[in-house]
Amino acid sequence: MLSISHLKNGMTIDINGIPFEIIKCQHVKQARGGAMLKTTLKNLITGNNIDKTFRGDEKIQPADIDKIRAQFLYRQGNDFVFMDSITFEQFTIPATVIGFLANFLSDGQTLNLLTFNGKPINASLPAKMSFKVIEAEPATKGNTANNPTKNIKIETGFCLKAPMFINTGDTIVVDTRDGTYIERAK
Repeated sequence: MLSISHLKNGMTIDINGIPFEIIKCQHVKQARGGAMLKTTLKNLITGNNIDKTFRGDEKIQPADIDKIRAQFLYRQGNDFVFMDSITFEQFTIPATVIGFLANFLSDGQTLNLLTFNGKPINASLPAKMSFKVIEAEPATKGNTANNPTKNIKIETGFCLKAPMFINTGDTIVVDTRDGTYIERAK
């Protein structure tokens, strides 16, 4: 158990069985009152931020958070099967944990997982990744005003908008946070 004087930005704490990361904390001392700690906390499961004030006599439980690297093996229904890169143990993660990143997973892809009490709660890929274009609409002649785009499909099956000069077989860089085209890969 930790006292409020031990809490700092970036630490993870457990509140009622939910892991939170301390985004911002400020120690406050009132004239006649005791010490308090005003914090902004990020829920590591939902991603929502909350404001919470701790009294000086409160004890806070640190969260049992681990970061592991795992390799994507295959999809099984609504679950994704991964292998721990160190122990080679296989485990499944529900699609709700993977979320939007599922659009950028291909066999053998390595990603970072955040686990709470041994259970995966969050996944992350690099913000920019390169993918091969497997389908691209033909460019329309004469449509050059206002940065025209066309629909393309990358090797993972994800569809997005890209500039008219992108063709099937090109390699492009995609922002994995929102699925937007960034540039043609060099």
